[in-house]
Amino acid sequence: MPKKRDGGGLSKTQQAAKFLGVSVLAGAVLAGLALPAAGALGLTAKGSVEGFDDIPANLKTPPLSQRTRILDAKGGEIAKVYSRDRTVVGLKDMSPYIQKAIVAIEDARFYEHGAVDLKGILRAVNKNAQSGGVSQGASTLTQQYVKNVFIEEAGDDPDKVAQATQQTIGRKIKELKYAIQVEKELGKQKILQNYLNITFFGQQAYGIEAAAQRYFSKHAKDLNLEESALLAGLVQSPSRYDPVNDPQEATRRRNTVLQRMADLKDVTQAQADAAAKKPIKLAVSRPKNGCITATDGAGFFCDYIRKVFLGDRSFGKTRKIRAQRWNEGGMTIRTTLDPQTQKSIQASLGDHVYDDDPVAGAATIVEPGTGRILGMGQSRPYGFGENQTVINLSVDHRMGGGAGYQPGSTFKPVIAAAALEQGTSPEQEYPSPYRMPYPSPVQTCDGEWQGTDSTQNENKEEVGPYGMKEATAKSVNTYFVQLISDMGICPAVKMAQKMGIERADGKPLQQVPSMTLGVQEMSPLTMAAGYAAFANGGEYCSPVAIESITDARGRAMKVPQSSCRSAMSKKTADTINTLLKGVVEDGTGKEAGLRGRDSAGKTGTSDSRYAAWFVGYTPNAAGAVWVGDPQHKRKMYNITIGGVPHDKVYGADTPGPIWRDAMTGALDGRPAPALPTVPIDDPAKDKSPGDEGDKAPAKHKPGRGGHGKKPGGGWSIPGFPDILGGGNGG
Repeated sequence: MPKKRDGGGLSKTQQAAKFLGVSVLAGAVLAGLALPAAGALGLTAKGSVEGFDDIPANLKTPPLSQRTRILDAKGGEIAKVYSRDRTVVGLKDMSPYIQKAIVAIEDARFYEHGAVDLKGILRAVNKNAQSGGVSQGASTLTQQYVKNVFIEEAGDDPDKVAQATQQTIGRKIKELKYAIQVEKELGKQKILQNYLNITFFGQQAYGIEAAAQRYFSKHAKDLNLEESALLAGLVQSPSRYDPVNDPQEATRRRNTVLQRMADLKDVTQAQADAAAKKPIKLAVSRPKNGCITATDGAGFFCDYIRKVFLGDRSFGKTRKIRAQRWNEGGMTIRTTLDPQTQKSIQASLGDHVYDDDPVAGAATIVEPGTGRILGMGQSRPYGFGENQTVINLSVDHRMGGGAGYQPGSTFKPVIAAAALEQGTSPEQEYPSPYRMPYPSPVQTCDGEWQGTDSTQNENKEEVGPYGMKEATAKSVNTYFVQLISDMGICPAVKMAQKMGIERADGKPLQQVPSMTLGVQEMSPLTMAAGYAAFANGGEYCSPVAIESITDARGRAMKVPQSSCRSAMSKKTADTINTLLKGVVEDGTGKEAGLRGRDSAGKTGTSDSRYAAWFVGYTPNAAGAVWVGDPQHKRKMYNITIGGVPHDKVYGADTPGPIWRDAMTGALDGRPAPALPTVPIDDPAKDKSPGDEGDKAPAKHKPGRGGHGKKPGGGWSIPGFPDILGGGNGG
């Protein structure tokens, strides 16, 4: 193009005036091409010019929605999630064939004209006049790109999509104005790159990289001539020329593109003829979108990541902003999920609870001191089919979980920790009869509780006096009822709060003495993170699931961090370690004990055996396992779980072995540090052999081994409300 001389050529005003004339002409021509008569729309040339002047000067181009990859802590892919399957790439990562093919079939004069191709418009007018219809359009590649920007901006809003694609002169004129701006600011190569990244190729594939992956399972840079021609041909009508559903029509369209490339000297006639003779050879990769495709049972964790993103202000001030950011995608999210731990959890759950059992199981493991969620799984797969669910049984309701489950006696260590912090000696003894009324009144944070209810132990042989160590090992209900009555309810509530232990439904903890028996519904993640404080010298760290995020441009994004705080003194934590080591060494949790490494934990069963638990830890991992009916309808009496029949289900005989096997696999090959403990003198009791009489005979299943059943303390009185009743001991 010759340089403009001083005093010569067109001024900016003249250029604008010329463009206005062209745009009005183009609008009128377009009306003749594909729209009702201009007069019928009430548009005149003057009206078109004024409308043109009212259009904002700058085209707002929203970020292209892309796939987001969710990775585990080692970099392995858990799942891809997207609202539109797209991966943006540069021209250098696109085959030269696809670049030439798309220009040849969509806008052969792309490099010769500006934003508007007047010659093309006149040719289309003539062609359509001859055919008596609309057989040829006149939009340039730049105009098509602008139209796609409007569609992308509309997102999934059907009304906005309709507005972005409506066949009106007004929209066409708006498209023309922005096309001028785009040509000026971006240049031809950038426009071509953007067009190939934004356009839809069918089969849920947006952009050439996703299309190459979808139809040929290869990168866009590796597309050959015939593959490029096929994909270029799809743009005009992805459904009509779909090679998956209509290979004959797709072949005809591909060959049309090949011939057009030969006519334009992009390839030789011989090359085009040779390519046209080849049959279409697809290597289709089916769309894999969402948490339902997650590996190793991590669908629930994947969905938890989405909930974290949408709910945390780190990713935007409002939920609308966060949702928009999530839908735009293009992120790489590295999570805390440890693949070894995740596989071990799923293997253990699959071995002990079948997906078609009348009850389900869920387990979560976190890292003490960091709050990192290492694994999260459940027995029923993520999905919408039979014996599947999308409810995350490991988390609170607001994070995609259910209403939670009564943790039973796994709550007793919280009461013990609160009492120790108040100065109670771990050698404190109570009479601990088989049955007793709740002491009344009992002090709460804002008054006192009064009632006439009573409680009892699981077995009549469980009669005190007991010290704290033996009462914890045997899970003696009446001991802990006396303990909370002496201490008061408020210290227990505050201890639970400091340990991050809260109700799954988000409501405040109810201040009643029966809270010591775990009657308020909670989630496995809550319990695992709370127990991690015992392993971490009394310091609680809130759970975190995201290590890092990079956006579509590779820039690091701010992510939420774990918040750590002191929940209790180290002495108290070490004392709890001593108490809970006794549970797995010589108490209700012997079935859960780990070989070759220190561990501690507590069993629990809920009122009427709707739920059974084991929560435990080592210095480097804390985990919670729940088994029960998510609907709170099936009592676990006379039931078969994982092929093993049970008269009654205890925390020791089903959740305990699940925890043991999951933790064993998770910690395999990793350090085995000792848990710090303190000496506790617990008066020896002269007990009859009846103390061991509550151990049910082991049940065996061919090929899976057997699980000995050993209940702990607990109680159940038919007809008592859950909140005033209590959990069974374990």
